[in-house]
Amino acid sequence: MSAGTYGKVLINRLSWLRSSSTFLNAVVSVPATRWLVFREGQPLLQSQPSAKQTLARLTTNDVRPLLGPEPFFSQGQNTGDLASNDVPGLAAARFRGTPIFFLGLHETGSAESANALPSSDFSAKASAERLLAHIDGTPYFSLDVSDVAASEVDGVLHRSAAAQAGAELSFSEPRAAMGSFDAVETALFAEARSITDWNARNKHCPACGSPVYSLWAGWKLSCSSLLPWADNTGRKPCPTARGLHNFEHPRTDAVVVMAVVNESGDKILLGRNRPWPQKFYSCLSGFLEPGESFEDAVKRELWEEAGVKVWNIRYHSTLPWPFPSTLLTGFYATASSAEPIRTDLDNELEEARWYTREEILNVLNHREGRTLTRRDQGSIFSGNDDNGSKLQGDSAPQSPADAPAFKLPPLNMTAGVLISEWAHGRAGV
Repeated sequence: MSAGTYGKVLINRLSWLRSSSTFLNAVVSVPATRWLVFREGQPLLQSQPSAKQTLARLTTNDVRPLLGPEPFFSQGQNTGDLASNDVPGLAAARFRGTPIFFLGLHETGSAESANALPSSDFSAKASAERLLAHIDGTPYFSLDVSDVAASEVDGVLHRSAAAQAGAELSFSEPRAAMGSFDAVETALFAEARSITDWNARNKHCPACGSPVYSLWAGWKLSCSSLLPWADNTGRKPCPTARGLHNFEHPRTDAVVVMAVVNESGDKILLGRNRPWPQKFYSCLSGFLEPGESFEDAVKRELWEEAGVKVWNIRYHSTLPWPFPSTLLTGFYATASSAEPIRTDLDNELEEARWYTREEILNVLNHREGRTLTRRDQGSIFSGNDDNGSKLQGDSAPQSPADAPAFKLPPLNMTAGVLISEWAHGRAGV
């Protein structure tokens, strides 16, 4: 799975229909609809004998016992109530049942661009019949079962059509699983895990502390003090009652990933952080700060981490990284390889050095040059996943005689793509 695949529009998110309970409640029951399932951030995978693991895509019939009472969206004050579409604070609201989120439509025959548009007959105001007539492909939802008893989830999975057909269903560590996903699975996973995690982390209004609730099929959160039936006697109005507030919508944190090349273009600067596996090297990176451009962040991070001054900064590509919701933004930059590199400036950077193209190609051509075990991933990502559970190693250390000189990131990471493109002369630098 190459990071470049993320540049293609593989899922039409139908964002203009997220507020339409008419559409959402109807599309849940479409036979083609499929569900991704998460538990504590781990995706449900499906495997068959002699086949790679894939994302499990369950039917609505499979997951129906976990969805709770109807209506699924635009729920009212009491169980079974369908809220009016005229009440903005209840647009596709969900108060009861397992958290569910609408992901969009994988359109039939759509390889790199979306087909459906918010036309007059495919809008939130159209009837369910008209809306469903425009569905050409597979609608997707995700379901978070973190708060459902394991025995109940296991029973539902055991009775699913996939399990009855002989598939093995299991929740898996997400970073390790990504390596086997195809392009569509990767796009679905990135969206689903990010939106699921955002809803799981944000439970209270940051302005007044009241619980929040889900709107727009999981794509908006609102303060419960703003509900039509809320009892706010003796309370000041919540500040979120007026204006726009960014906490209400999912956020993405930008990270700059820098492949620094010397002036002659035949060397690349790579580093390694202290917790990383032995001999694993990658591009330097860091978070974009408020009030900072991407170019400024590239310069600042390289100066702060390694004492390196760069110029000729060029954008390459972006990659959604759903741990929990980051946008990795790749850049090339130029620096002098004759200037000293500092490793005493940053508490994390243990070593940084220049590598020749030949050294990089030798590693890329080695069968284990870009292979990361779960133990490797655990140390690269500080030894813990986003929920604090320890990642377990899945293979013994390789013997020195068979090992590459060092290791590099795989192609499902932005750094891996930047390094590979430069090594093969495709970076234009």
